Amino acid sequence: MNFRTDRQRVEGLGSAKTGTDHHWKMTLTSVGLAILVPLFIFTFGATLGSDYETALAVYSRPFPALVAILTLTVGWMHFKGGVQILIEDYTHGGTRTALIIATTCLSYAAAAAGIFAIVSIAL
Repeated sequence: MNFRTDRQRVEGLGSAKTGTDHHWKMTLTSVGLAILVPLFIFTFGATLGSDYETALAVYSRPFPALVAILTLTVGWMHFKGGVQILIEDYTHGGTRTALIIATTCLSYAAAAAGIFAIVSIAL
């Protein structure tokens, strides 16, 4: 016999039991991007149009490299979450699963490639 009320049984759970967590992650990445994108624009904008040696010198310093890595990582994770919501809303069945797996792999691969490129420049 269960003595819990209806509210106690469903408190904190969305229809799929993960909606609140997903929304919270998207909110955090949005706030992170709101801070990181202007920093990235200022550090990247200074090297835009310059020669290779100047760009190499800028991204050899820790702050611009760290800002670029964080922006890429948070940006691709935000992309992954947003596209997952889009796919869940508009596709069904096996197509949904395949597309979510593909976009997750794309997001992690693009983030890893960006991090590798920046680290190879920084070192």
